[in-house]
Amino acid sequence: MGDVAATLVGRLRSELPKHADPQRAASAAKYMRDQFPFLGIASTPLSGLFRQALTGLPKPTTADAAAFAHACWALPEREYQYVACSYLRKYAKLLDESFVDTARYLIVTKSWWDTVDALAAHVVGPLVSAYPSMVRAMDDWAAGEQLWLTRTAILHQLRYKGATDADRLFRYCASRADHKDFFIRKAIGWALREYAYTDPDAVRTFVAGHPELSGLSQREALKNL
Repeated sequence: MGDVAATLVGRLRSELPKHADPQRAASAAKYMRDQFPFLGIASTPLSGLFRQALTGLPKPTTADAAAFAHACWALPEREYQYVACSYLRKYAKLLDESFVDTARYLIVTKSWWDTVDALAAHVVGPLVSAYPSMVRAMDDWAAGEQLWLTRTAILHQLRYKGATDADRLFRYCASRADHKDFFIRKAIGWALREYAYTDPDAVRTFVAGHPELSGLSQREALKNL
């Protein structure tokens, strides 16, 4: 682990446990179906502690960011993964396409919507926008059988607005329209609903032309139309 990552991890491991709240931790763990332990730090103070830990540190290289993310994913409490997501989001424009392997690892490890969705929209999305060669990886993820990679591929354009590749979005949604899992059906609806702010007629037309979409996907897609 490089100096930047090691220093930041050390600061967080020293400071975050001081702010633990066992009662809040138990509630947070229950909300996440007891999949992860928590320290019990609410999002606002956690953000403050994260900013404090960054004091005096240089911007990371891709290797620094990858090392920091891996170190946070190795720690048990969920707050460390949240901080890693915030760090990657803050410095997403500094990452190069080699980060895709780390992104994949983070998505398929300790997977749940809270980290996967943040990585999809705010880390993978900017990477694909900056490096069009990564579209091939999105195609593979969308077509594959790993649930969270498929969800990421569907959601990665969530913040693209007018820059959305509508053909790609609709192709992914159509190809997984019959998927049985809630998280894929929800992702399809969410991605379409977000794009509907940019091109409502295109979303209406797509939904009307794909009756095989689940009821959940259709309701979510048309929710604000």
